[in-house]
Parts: sequence; structure tokens; C-alpha cells
Amino acid sequence: MKGKLITFEGVEGGGKSTQAVMLTQKLRSLGYEVLTTREPGGTPTGEIIRDILQNDKSGEPISPATEALLFCASRAQLCHYVLGPALERGAWVVLDRFTDSTLAYQGYGRGFDVEALRQMNDFATGPVKPALTFLINIPVELGLSRVLSRSNGARDRIEREPIEFHHRLHAGYLEIAKREPDRIVVIDGEKKQFDVADEIWKVVESRLLKH
Repeated sequence: MKGKLITFEGVEGGGKSTQAVMLTQKLRSLGYEVLTTREPGGTPTGEIIRDILQNDKSGEPISPATEALLFCASRAQLCHYVLGPALERGAWVVLDRFTDSTLAYQGYGRGFDVEALRQMNDFATGPVKPALTFLINIPVELGLSRVLSRSNGARDRIEREPIEFHHRLHAGYLEIAKREPDRIVVIDGEKKQFDVADEIWKVVESRLLKH
């Protein structure tokens, strides 16, 4: 594909969304076409799935297997109708969360077989793969405190999971990063916001723009 897909990953409250916006603005200021959307969601079907996943809209408990399949279903829709066409025409795509979230949350967090989830991800995404992923790394407790602070105590279904769940997925993210060091760059999310953005930009310049 002609374009580049950059994804941001990490635990809740790590600043992924902010850094994705800042990178998007930087790329656009240099004249690049940049698409940014959200995961799950980004399509009409995906937004319905997002509502089910985050807000308990179905009125019944969501089984762990259903949760994993719904995330992948939303991702398949997004890749087919939005991401794939954008990358084919040469646009850059910046995403807050993508396939690694499924491995961390449903794999390490829920306990599903990670390799099986990799296969599900591959089936859902087809040729759409990240060229570069930033793992914004912060302590779990700090991230959750940020979530509570900005939402006045409100939490979605995932954020309400026990602290042990969040520690498992945090450890999972670090394990995923060790497996793919050529794609995943771990960034210290406890640094000042603009220092984090500068570090991210240097990596993008050296790995993607200079080539």
C-alpha cells in the first residue's frame, strides 16, 4: 500500500488520543493527507458496535468471546471501507488503538489464546498493517486516576474492570513490544506532553519520512 498506518497503544489514560492528534496536526502542516478515526468505530456499523461494547446497550452481559469478536468485526468494517482505500491512495492514517489492543485486552487481560487472536486480527484486517506503533507506557494506577479525573468519576465498561485486569494487559503490552521491536516503539508517557510529542516525531522522521 502507498500510505502509512501509525497506531497508538497503551493502558487507559496514557495520553494516546492526545499524541495521535498532535502527530496528525504535524503531518498535515507538512502537506500530507492524514486520516484519523477511532477504534472500535469509524463506520456506521462500527459505531453501533462501539456503543454495545462501551455502554452496555444490549442490556445483557457480554461474554469474553463475544467481546473479542465484536472488536474484530468493527475492525474488519473499518479496514474494508475506510483504512484500506485511504492507504491505497497514499494517505497517512493515524489511529488511537488497533490490533494490539485486542491482544492486550482480550488476550492478556481476558486470558484468550494470543496466537488465536493474532489470526482473528489478520482475518479482520487483511493487508492493512501498521508501519509503526507507539506504545505510550505509564503505570496503571496513574492512567486510571487520569481517567477518573477527566470524567468526573464516570467509567465505561472496560475501565470498570478490576485493577488486576489492567495490570495484566499492561504487562501484555510490554510483552507484545518485545516481540516486535522493529514496529513498536515504547515511549515514556510520564514525560511532559510536548516532550513525548517531540520524541514521537523524531521516530517518525527517522523511520518513515527519510525513506
